[in-house]
Amino acid sequence: MSGFRQTCTAFDRVIGTFSAIPHPVAVEITAAAAPDFICIDCEHAQIGRERVEEMIRAADLHRVPAMVRVPGHAPEAIASALDAGAAGVLVPRVSNADEARAAVAASRFPPAGRRGVGPGRAAGYGYRIAETLKSANKTIVLAIQIETAEGLANIEEIAAVEGIDVIFIGPGDLSVTINAMGPESAGKLESAIRRISDVARAAGKTVGLFRPDGSDVAAWEKSGISFFIIGSDAMMLSSGIAAGLGAARKG
Repeated sequence: MSGFRQTCTAFDRVIGTFSAIPHPVAVEITAAAAPDFICIDCEHAQIGRERVEEMIRAADLHRVPAMVRVPGHAPEAIASALDAGAAGVLVPRVSNADEARAAVAASRFPPAGRRGVGPGRAAGYGYRIAETLKSANKTIVLAIQIETAEGLANIEEIAAVEGIDVIFIGPGDLSVTINAMGPESAGKLESAIRRISDVARAAGKTVGLFRPDGSDVAAWEKSGISFFIIGSDAMMLSSGIAAGLGAARKG
């Protein structure tokens, strides 16, 4: 799985899903479906530090890279996810270049950043610290999420920050902050997404996008977007249960 960063930055289609059910069994079930990656959602799901490590270990069992969407910008949260063995982190609500640079610093060992060195799982509990120091800055994926009006306004400066691998667009929060909610504002939201994508790609960055399902991935790929997170395990569970019950009740 050491080539995950190269896969993400090659501009080829990469498709994963959020893991929101706080249990390693759910991760194993998801990983068995062979997504390109899993993103454990510590921002909106009730997943704590100890459980994150268990969930990453479950993904590793199936050789599926596991990223972690951290709760916020705190460097401690980024470091703990990476120490647990995450293949990368997704940092939410990045709205300016200073926040982007802080995310780079928190996810990279010196001299490229300020990540602390420790004997966590990623370093073989101390047995592979030297190897980790040599490889981590080259293999860890750093994705930042653009989902605010400020982030949209500052996209040129954000996209220019060195060390960012993926600029990921969160259309839900973005639609709220730019007042583009509902079908009547779909054009305004689409324009914002395309602007972020155009600027990020011009800066040489991979562009990502959340979609509730995969029905329009091919269409968005034509806009230069190649990194997709499709729904979540919880969303797919609920839709599957609803579909199964609905079919039974019609029978």
